[in-house]
Amino acid sequence: MNAVELLRQQVQTGHWLLEETVKDVTPEQAHWTPPGMAHPISALYAHTVMGEDMLVNGMLRGAAPLAMGEWAGKAGVSVPPPQEGDWSAWARSVRVDLDALRAYAQAVYTATDAYLSTLTEQDLDRQIDLSGFALGQQSLGWVLSNIVGSHLNLHGGEISALKGAQGARGYPF
Repeated sequence: MNAVELLRQQVQTGHWLLEETVKDVTPEQAHWTPPGMAHPISALYAHTVMGEDMLVNGMLRGAAPLAMGEWAGKAGVSVPPPQEGDWSAWARSVRVDLDALRAYAQAVYTATDAYLSTLTEQDLDRQIDLSGFALGQQSLGWVLSNIVGSHLNLHGGEISALKGAQGARGYPF
């Protein structure tokens, strides 16, 4: 297995785990506002999927994100997340249609996998400017592993914990 195949497998597994974790979430669970500063499941799920769309399709592929093209107005979110600044107000007010968001997520995952399938190991060394996120210059391989792959798993864990806080089973295993 080469590095591209490994990254592709990691991202596919992250997609699977996130979807299995949110599969049985009800609208009430999704929109429950936890105490403290934690965000609702609905916002975390929307942020995770939309973030991948913006990063992979927008930044890495240089194309229009699906949410701004064929999925505009159909991604299942009442309002897209803000581009900059604190998104806490958005996270606590956004309304999500879980079925629509799940369908959009599948389109995002398909587009991500199609992009990953085109990469070579040499492509992974290409430098990506992430200075706007205070991350400087990073290789494409680093971005795919530490942002795309980790983002899925980190927010999937948050969602699992929020389900548990509501008395539901978090992860599917």
